[in-house]
Amino acid sequence: MRRFGTGLTRRAPHSTRRRRFSTLMAGVGAALLALSACSAPAPAQQDFASWDQVVADAQGQTVRLWMYGGEEQGNAYVDKTLIPAAARLGVTLQRVPVADTKDALNRVLTEVQAGTRDGTVDLVWVNGDNFGTGQQAGAWSCGWTDLLPNMGLTNPADPLLANDFGTPVDGCEAPWHKAQFTIAYNSATVTDPPHTLAGLLDWAQEHPGRFTYPAPPDFTGSVFTREVLNSVSGGYQNVPLQYDQKAFDRLTPALYSRLKELAPALWRQGKTYPKTSAELNALYAGGQVDFTMTYGPAELTKLVADGTYPAATQVLTLTEGTVGNASFLAMPATSGHQAGAMVVANLALSPEQQAAKADSRVWGQFTVLDTAKLDPAQRALFAKLPQSPVVPSYEVLSQNASPELSAAWVPALDDAWRRLVLTGR
Repeated sequence: MRRFGTGLTRRAPHSTRRRRFSTLMAGVGAALLALSACSAPAPAQQDFASWDQVVADAQGQTVRLWMYGGEEQGNAYVDKTLIPAAARLGVTLQRVPVADTKDALNRVLTEVQAGTRDGTVDLVWVNGDNFGTGQQAGAWSCGWTDLLPNMGLTNPADPLLANDFGTPVDGCEAPWHKAQFTIAYNSATVTDPPHTLAGLLDWAQEHPGRFTYPAPPDFTGSVFTREVLNSVSGGYQNVPLQYDQKAFDRLTPALYSRLKELAPALWRQGKTYPKTSAELNALYAGGQVDFTMTYGPAELTKLVADGTYPAATQVLTLTEGTVGNASFLAMPATSGHQAGAMVVANLALSPEQQAAKADSRVWGQFTVLDTAKLDPAQRALFAKLPQSPVVPSYEVLSQNASPELSAAWVPALDDAWRRLVLTGR
């Protein structure tokens, strides 16, 4: 029989999201303090002897998937494609939109603290600091993903799937899709684009007011800061993946010096920054800046096609590569519908769903499957996907890709940015 652990006895990860690099909200912090101060009853864990038993137990269950509500194409994919497919397997899937993934984590931590055995969250679209924080607090059910038949179609040696911002996945979340940090530009106004990040910063200084980036801890602004850290450090190989205070003290003076030097040449002289990536996107769409950036490059295809972005939008390919990661579906230890959640996670990993999600007309997310493990019919699903006139293939985008730093780097870098760049000029 297979018993899923809560993660309470697992090695404590190096805490902290992908989906929103920030310090913990007060509610999460309070829940963590309460969890450390008392011993909450462990939620009941279900035993499954086989996948057939999982499928049988899942029949008639309702699975609540909590996910970021601001991802328009992602929400539409779940509503129009994933939910009907789950229904055909006997599972009712409900999408629960949240303003930030940490809201879902906060709910789970509260239910863990209360010893809830039938919580309101069955799956969470998660990665990075939210996964690591939840793992530390025993929020996730672990040891279940090796029962999913479609996990056999992934590459177990793929580092993006084995670690989540430096936290070992250890069977506590199922991969959903990959992402690659991408910078886009208007080729009608930028006729001689740079091809290194250092060159991009030089370009910005040579063209005052035409470039900016979101203020950390916005996720996109935060990853841009880490890209600059890699650049001024002579390459990502010179930045240790695990957070180290001595490395931080040694490497970051060059980072913040470069960003402070850059600031006067930014949009509005760097006196203000877009608060979110959405604000940067609006500046780009309105022609106020010539560059934008995203961790979801697939969205560029639709934004150009519907006229939101300039028709001349192109992806800036950097010779040193950019940061890549993966996002996952995690199952809370408090879920009372674990069989149904496992069926949904396995469905989301199927070649049919991965191919549908990879279609730029649907969502355009890069698959986590190892296509070498697919049969000819399954590979054909991906081969016939329309090629984007804007976004290169994942193979091109991920060339020379750098790994994400461990989550503990993120709040340290963000806090120092606010202190030294935003208010320290």
